[in-house]
Amino acid sequence: MLLLSRDFFARPSVEVAPDLLGCVLEHETADGLVAVELTEVEAYAGASDPASHAYRGRTRRNAVMFGPPGHAYVYFTYGMHFCVNMVCLGEPGSASAVLLRAGAIIAGEDLARARRTRGPVPEGPVSGGRARIAPRDLARGPARLCQALAIDRALDGADVCVAGSPLRMLSGAGNPARSAKIVTGPRVGVSSAAEIPWRFWYDGDPTVSVYRPHVPRRPKLVTP
Repeated sequence: MLLLSRDFFARPSVEVAPDLLGCVLEHETADGLVAVELTEVEAYAGASDPASHAYRGRTRRNAVMFGPPGHAYVYFTYGMHFCVNMVCLGEPGSASAVLLRAGAIIAGEDLARARRTRGPVPEGPVSGGRARIAPRDLARGPARLCQALAIDRALDGADVCVAGSPLRMLSGAGNPARSAKIVTGPRVGVSSAAEIPWRFWYDGDPTVSVYRPHVPRRPKLVTP
């Protein structure tokens, strides 16, 4: 597997996204290495995209998106989860990125499972009252992917195109070398422009996350 070049990411996110399928993201820590082959991603276009974090301009949170391509943009959401994106080339003064939604663990499965269960690796189908996590579910969804790979805000801005980085993106099986069919559909969990078909995934792959459309929060009732 070869390290992806900066030029790979120096394109609009909607072009980069499908080409990331089959590529491998790996994170090396003191505990070991975990690698995931990407099976589902989602593109965001920046200033022209109401669903993008960069839509309203640069902030302290999204500053990495306005930098050079090939870096990781990591954000914290819902007060409990991290999500990781790959920064791409946006319009002048704008920013764009690809959200990594799901993948298959191809290295470090035991370590990934220990992180996902937040404790010792279960030995059987059920351990300590907890069901053993199926391999397909270890990185099935953007939050699970980050948990399995131990990705948090400390990796915001990490350069995935250099060999010395702890977070690296490799060519893997590659696209279109993999024979699986790539399909597109609406984006997940966004309240604006969700209908834009910029989510890309391998058709029928068991590690692809379950599609859930955005559901607006109900206003709280105030008792007089």
